[in-house]
Amino acid sequence: MTHQPITESDRIESLDVLRGFSLLGILLMNIIGFGFVAAAYTAPGLMIEDGLDLFAWGLIELLAEGAMRGLFSILFGAGVILFLGNARAGRGWLHAKRTSWLLLFGLFNGYVLLWTGDILVTYALAGFLLYFFRNLQGRTLLRLAIGLTVLLTLYNAGSHFGLKHLRANAETAAALQSANQAVPEAVAALAEQWEGFKSEYAPSNDMIELELSARRGSFESAFIWTAHHNTVILMSSLWSFLLPDALVMMILGMALYKLGVLQGQCAREVYAKMAVGGFSVGAAINGFEVWYAYQSQFDLIDAFLKLAPTYHLGRMAVTLGWIGLLLWFIKGGWHSLRLAAVGRMALTNYLMQSLLCMLVFTGAGLGWVGQMQLWQVYGIVLPIWLLQLWFSPWWLKRFYYGPIEWLWRALTYGAFPMLRRTK
Repeated sequence: MTHQPITESDRIESLDVLRGFSLLGILLMNIIGFGFVAAAYTAPGLMIEDGLDLFAWGLIELLAEGAMRGLFSILFGAGVILFLGNARAGRGWLHAKRTSWLLLFGLFNGYVLLWTGDILVTYALAGFLLYFFRNLQGRTLLRLAIGLTVLLTLYNAGSHFGLKHLRANAETAAALQSANQAVPEAVAALAEQWEGFKSEYAPSNDMIELELSARRGSFESAFIWTAHHNTVILMSSLWSFLLPDALVMMILGMALYKLGVLQGQCAREVYAKMAVGGFSVGAAINGFEVWYAYQSQFDLIDAFLKLAPTYHLGRMAVTLGWIGLLLWFIKGGWHSLRLAAVGRMALTNYLMQSLLCMLVFTGAGLGWVGQMQLWQVYGIVLPIWLLQLWFSPWWLKRFYYGPIEWLWRALTYGAFPMLRRTK
């Protein structure tokens, strides 16, 4: 029995509902990566044209950015505990196989489906590391997650003010050059680092046009541009941002699962306090970040909110707020079979979102990248949500697993589980 996939009767409704909710919410951020130049994800000034764009951006930053990804990561961590268990001998090798296949799914998503913001590769790499935390107690995992959050906060603070230091040196170098004075070697080196950062995150108009032309042109041209872009990510920000960002939330998810929070084992009043406290703290922090970016006129550093010193604190608070709110509803008797179905087919739906957005925004389809305003791209999100909320329960009425989930299980266990329902 230790080498069998989880059956329907073993599923935990709250986890499926939370996963479905986060999966749909992730599209609110991912649509930016498909609909605009890649740099727009960290430089909102590249996509905000009017008040409607500003409102859409601010609302997403307040309630979803980082939080939906955080919630999805928390559930991934809980899923690792569910898969491995504390006393299920022989599961380690299956976990390694399962995680390796997830890595390949992620590479397919990034390179073939042309998604520049894939998280599956990150999740797979984090999944290998999570194996070594599986037997820790819930409170130990919670303390570890808090400690890592503090470290990430310090890292962000160092990066934020470090970038300001680099820019100050670049300005000093420019002033000395304009006055025909020698630029000290140390100043020149720091100025060069700033220019390297600026060229990546504040591309020139020519670079923007080259990117849009490549991504709109054809599948081949989009593939070549995206392959280069994704390879750069795998060699740089994957290790400095994406992996730590995911790992801390996954460890928190392992803790919350072992403490019974995610399964709805706490009193309903506890979830109410989580919701009120999480949203209050998160709204205060995220609201300040949004205001700070806006009043800076979307300065490259001040609007780079993923490197804001308070970023991880705000997103974690909002994530906990969503967990509290949804579980408060569930504890009150609310059920959502549609959200649960989306969550049970999370991998299928995640790849489906990439496929649909590829067909809408890249040269493999309509080539609409860079053609719409921010508020307009959310008109693409709604029909995808409706499609997945309809398709997921429709499919699961006829089959035991989503198609990609079924394939993932077959590859993991080396046998094809029954797919079609007989009744």
